[in-house]
Amino acid sequence: MKWILFVLAFALQGIVSAQVKTVHVFVALCDNKNQGILPVPESIGNGQDPRNNLYWGALYGVKTYFKKSSDWNLLGTLESPEPYILERLLFKHSTKDVYLLADAYDGANIKETVKDFMDASSGNFKTTITADSKTLEFGGKSNLMTYIGHNGLMDFYLDKQYKSHSNKKRETIILACISKSYFTDRIKDAGATPLLWTTGYMAPEAYTLEWALDAWVEGKSNLEVRQKAAEAYNHYQKCGVRGAKGLLVTGF
Repeated sequence: MKWILFVLAFALQGIVSAQVKTVHVFVALCDNKNQGILPVPESIGNGQDPRNNLYWGALYGVKTYFKKSSDWNLLGTLESPEPYILERLLFKHSTKDVYLLADAYDGANIKETVKDFMDASSGNFKTTITADSKTLEFGGKSNLMTYIGHNGLMDFYLDKQYKSHSNKKRETIILACISKSYFTDRIKDAGATPLLWTTGYMAPEAYTLEWALDAWVEGKSNLEVRQKAAEAYNHYQKCGVRGAKGLLVTGF
């Protein structure tokens, strides 16, 4: 009898775990001095200052935008696992069992940001966090991995070959300039599915990700996720939905 109860409990735990989804967001802080970008105002372009950084603490940065979102609740600030991860935040969706881990990487360490994102995309770089009495798996165990920031592959080459480490479905969002052209071969080798990436230059701010996640969390199709992302980009950039859909694309 005890053995049967144990099996049932294990099966139920598996069902609960399958219902929980995780998103890992890798943010390379904007850095005028250490990245090959067109300089932004100094106050938001210091890659060692997450509090004010364009992609983190500024108005449309990941931290600020998601904290203000009615769809996401900040559970807390977690201990950083590496000195170059300047801040780590854990969010939970307000109505769904979806957790989002966001890491702010020192802008001078953009290469480490891209490496960690690519390792996760291949099913490697596992990160485990306990919250809400649940064991949450991020990194290569996440359902969705996201990179936000300057396209570092414009500045440097990664000599590591990324091969899939897991059969689990892994989706990626890469909000960086011309990310499809630069990341296609690597994402294919990693065995991940590109949910959203770009064909041209763009402002990789948090509204595009948040609106895209609205659709993803609801189980919408890849094209519907793209549509929401394009609507967000047009809403803030005033470029027209058609133009935004030309910029933000899904799949290979």
